[in-house]
Amino acid sequence: MTKDEEHLKLLSIFHYVVAGVAALFGLMPVIYIVLGVAILCGKLDSAHPDPGEWVGGWFFVGIGSVFLAAALAFSVCVALAGRYLSRRQHYTFCVIMAGVACMFMPFGTILGVFTIIVLQRASVRRLFGREPLSPPVVTS
Repeated sequence: MTKDEEHLKLLSIFHYVVAGVAALFGLMPVIYIVLGVAILCGKLDSAHPDPGEWVGGWFFVGIGSVFLAAALAFSVCVALAGRYLSRRQHYTFCVIMAGVACMFMPFGTILGVFTIIVLQRASVRRLFGREPLSPPVVTS
């Protein structure tokens, strides 16, 4: 196993770990969804919520659902990037997800930076079936 293959294998494993951690933290919006449902059911203050409480309840449910869907989609994409790294497929997707993973501090940032560094090597690009980047031709 070459050094590049070993690095890709390690990055793949770490992508799975970060995807799991992101999914765990991504479940936090469930609290907002439960709170919104409790408001809508009238379990917090009054038995008959007024229209303002209905709007607040649906706001909590909506915002919680959007953040939950976004967090779980991010986790799935990071896990897919890990799978593609191990199979040496979808180079562009892996580079893009490495950049997106940088937003998930601190673990995603570290993983994203190291992934970008490894994926920019000419030898790794060849493993993915890509041509290495050539320097620009300067004519005088």
